[in-house]
Amino acid sequence: MSSFKNMVFTLLQFFHGLKDENLQWKTKNLDRQVRLKHARVLAAKALEAELKKKSVQLEHEVNLLRTKNDADLSMFKTRCKQDIKDYKQYLTSLDQLKCSIQASYAHLPEALAFTIHHHAKHLLNQMWESEDFEQKMRYELRLIQFMTTVNEDARQRLEGANTGKLPERTLSLIQQK
Repeated sequence: MSSFKNMVFTLLQFFHGLKDENLQWKTKNLDRQVRLKHARVLAAKALEAELKKKSVQLEHEVNLLRTKNDADLSMFKTRCKQDIKDYKQYLTSLDQLKCSIQASYAHLPEALAFTIHHHAKHLLNQMWESEDFEQKMRYELRLIQFMTTVNEDARQRLEGANTGKLPERTLSLIQQK
């Protein structure tokens, strides 16, 4: 039994020795552990502050983008409304052009007047739908030339300068296409 006591005693001494060693290590490294914990807390606070700062910056940038997009959208809507107004005015002008042709050439078949009107409307639509600025300008020039020719044919007919039965120059422009 004595050997059992010795063995238990030796075992207890070994555990106490380990605990003492552990306690000495902790005591010896306590300052370093405190500094590490403190550094960890400071790093966490710094990270939290940096995240808050970034969050505020991002929120500010989002608000700026939202404001810019709202302004852009408002300008785009205004431009679209103006474009629609302009387009309606063009269509009204083309209707007046058709009426002018019909008044100048009373004997002209209605289908021919509609064909002239349709051609002018087609040129208008090409101009309106064109994405390329240069192409848009070419269509606009063709539309202006066509409308000017139609007006000129109608005016000459009313003044008696053109005694033909058809608006020849207008029909010639339609055939060129």
